[in-house]
Amino acid sequence: MQFDYKKSGLTILLIFSMVISSTAQTGFHAERAFDDLQAQCDLGPRNPNSPGANAAIQFFQSILEPLADTLHLQNFQLDDPYSSGKLNLTNIVARFQPQKSQRIILCAHWDTRPRAEYDPSHPERAMIGANDGASGVAILLEIARQLKANPVNPGIDIILFDGEDYGAPRDLQYYLLGSRYYVEHPYPPMAQQVILLDMVGDAELTIKVDPVSYRAAPRLVEEIWTLAGDIGYDQFQFVAGASMYDDHVPFIEQGIQAIDIIDFEYPGPDNAYWHTHQDTPDKCSAESLEAVGNTVLSWLYQQ
Repeated sequence: MQFDYKKSGLTILLIFSMVISSTAQTGFHAERAFDDLQAQCDLGPRNPNSPGANAAIQFFQSILEPLADTLHLQNFQLDDPYSSGKLNLTNIVARFQPQKSQRIILCAHWDTRPRAEYDPSHPERAMIGANDGASGVAILLEIARQLKANPVNPGIDIILFDGEDYGAPRDLQYYLLGSRYYVEHPYPPMAQQVILLDMVGDAELTIKVDPVSYRAAPRLVEEIWTLAGDIGYDQFQFVAGASMYDDHVPFIEQGIQAIDIIDFEYPGPDNAYWHTHQDTPDKCSAESLEAVGNTVLSWLYQQ
């Protein structure tokens, strides 16, 4: 993702009242989700065309194929903007109850950054991406297990996007490659709501409201943030954070309600671990994965 510097001054002043059950017994297994985070990192960097990327596709397929009703490996190829070669990219699309017209997309990006430009030691090396990549995917893999065991009412598409983090700093046209491709080549029927998870594993998790998300889908934001607080997760804070340019944006541009659940303070306001080699599993926690995963899954069971 990229931080939208032009919109960073936005604030939200909202008063709302909602009553949602505080019971959250979804079965979400936080330690197993953290194991999935670690397993992805053990594959090494997972940037496009890397050995780690090929291994990751096989890893995701091995988990999701027995769980989903249908699994699609959406392969596509683009010109590499920074070389004369081609980028071989793959979106992983796991569909639950694909016949249903009422649908919700849960998504994250699985690729890791091919460079760590803010790292003082080796900015040219690909990063491992524990929080920025693996955390959202880990939650979705565990949600997939729960959906297999206890289906929800709407159809669910779990999508792991490739190529989200490929672009050079501020070179926005070369970010969001997988989500842009998907909105142009969706598996029908298209979902009406999209929930994106990105950078949600930080052990010091603080999830503020992305103003881009709130403008696109205010009720969805309010429902999820209120439910998190009702359950008891104080990691969700109903205050304005940074405006994000992330995988929810291509859906919003198509008129689809889409939100980004993201902690863009890793580990604090200075964002010291972002796009560095400090983005490793020891900076993440199972408790943070639970707060996000259990909240999202609890919301799904209310639909």
